[in-house]
Amino acid sequence: MKKSKHYACLPLLGLAVSFLIAGCAAKDAAIPESKNWYKGNLHTHSYWSDGDEFPEVIMRWYKENGYQFVALSDHNIFQEGEKWVNIRQDSMYRNAFQNYLKDYGDSWVSYEENGDTLRVKLKTFAEYAPLYEEAERFLLLPAEEISAGYEGKPLHLNATNLDQLIQPREGGSVVEVLQNNINAVLEQRKESGKPMIVHINHPNFRWAITLEDMIRLKGERFFEVYNGHPAVNNLGDSTRIGYEEMWDFINIAYLEKGQPLLFGLATDDSHSYHEQSSKLANSGRGWVVVKAGELTAGALIEALEMGDFYASTGVELEEVHFADNQLEVRAKPKAGVSYTLEFIGCNTGEKETRVLKTVRGNAATFELEEDLLFVRCKITSSEAQVNPVENMPYQLAWTQPVRPSDSEKEKP
Repeated sequence: MKKSKHYACLPLLGLAVSFLIAGCAAKDAAIPESKNWYKGNLHTHSYWSDGDEFPEVIMRWYKENGYQFVALSDHNIFQEGEKWVNIRQDSMYRNAFQNYLKDYGDSWVSYEENGDTLRVKLKTFAEYAPLYEEAERFLLLPAEEISAGYEGKPLHLNATNLDQLIQPREGGSVVEVLQNNINAVLEQRKESGKPMIVHINHPNFRWAITLEDMIRLKGERFFEVYNGHPAVNNLGDSTRIGYEEMWDFINIAYLEKGQPLLFGLATDDSHSYHEQSSKLANSGRGWVVVKAGELTAGALIEALEMGDFYASTGVELEEVHFADNQLEVRAKPKAGVSYTLEFIGCNTGEKETRVLKTVRGNAATFELEEDLLFVRCKITSSEAQVNPVENMPYQLAWTQPVRPSDSEKEKP
């Protein structure tokens, strides 16, 4: 199928990598691996809520640009039932509709014109998913952005691979609202027997969720260490911390309480598909690369919960290997591109992390001493990110935090 004309080309993240990653309890690095790496985005929007493109066009873009899985997570809605949208009169949107009509045909597109009004019937998940799903090549995950609030604060969580739509639950505080909705996902997972995950979206969006709020949550295993929306304050401001610093403080607190480590995701949170701008929520800014035995929802979610993935805004890793308290990281060499690898962590009993080791080069190894609480690696490239947001011009990647291998009790 022909590629839509209104998309700017973005660099692909090659997925043919000879990549090895192990969980915290890995003992034998010589055991042959039979898993694959899959690139995906877990936060995306369409005309079904506040995005500005048809879901099948969005899925086509992701498939053509090297992704293997996508969760289309519209606000408080599944892509099911009948829904019509009015297409704005702006020529950009009307021209995009004409492209849509040309590419998919009158037999696929249902629309009505009445004077200046143009209404289009949206395709459901059941209708558009078969267009693109292929075994071991592309998978669509049913998802929802559960969009609740408290006293005007937007409290959003993404639920991936849901069985049924979850109506936002209320509560008497920010923490209570978040916890009630986390519990709703965990309850559905238990009752259905279907693998699913929930993650906290963009805590600093309108400064809705504080570090203290996050620390008080139970059962949450994921949050967005990077979100590609231009209004979510990834870096914080002069008085409030950014997501990466928040991540470390949360994990120190979680481990002190005996809770599992929190893992960091990178996502697009894409809404705008017709213009490329640092002021718009475009596709191609953030993703995860997951190591799993097969491209199925169950295998992906199992790998995510084991921390067998990395988050990226452009950096491609060739190796992340943790065994025998040795964390090895290697970025894919690129001509004219340099890398800085920072191993970040702290010792048991410390209240904040620090950079434990810095290596300028594409590969490094870090040995975890027994008194180390956890360590993770941040990889910064000299290569500019395409269409960046905030003051984040360079491509980045983050490995997930790991603990000394004798701490299996913390492993999920």
